Amino acid sequence: MTMKLRPTATTVALLLFLLLASSSLRAAMAGSAFCDSKCRVRCSKAGRHDDCLKYCGICCAQCNCVPSGTAGNKNECPCYRDKTTGQGARKRPKCP
Repeated sequence: MTMKLRPTATTVALLLFLLLASSSLRAAMAGSAFCDSKCRVRCSKAGRHDDCLKYCGICCAQCNCVPSGTAGNKNECPCYRDKTTGQGARKRPKCP
């Protein structure tokens, strides 16, 4: 007597979820490596190195780009250039 196993909808859904989760994790890790390397260059001469890396990483994750060099060149990445910390008199550039 042979028993045939049929995948249930729950099993299929679980496998699909695991597949999607693992591919998303790989994409996030790759993005992080990209941002880390770009921000290390961008912040290499910053006086407040840790703060620069923190905000550069946040901006890079949102914009998927970091301007070249250690300062300036923000027109290379308009999203990065246009990020600000607030409104009115307290409005300052967010990304180093």
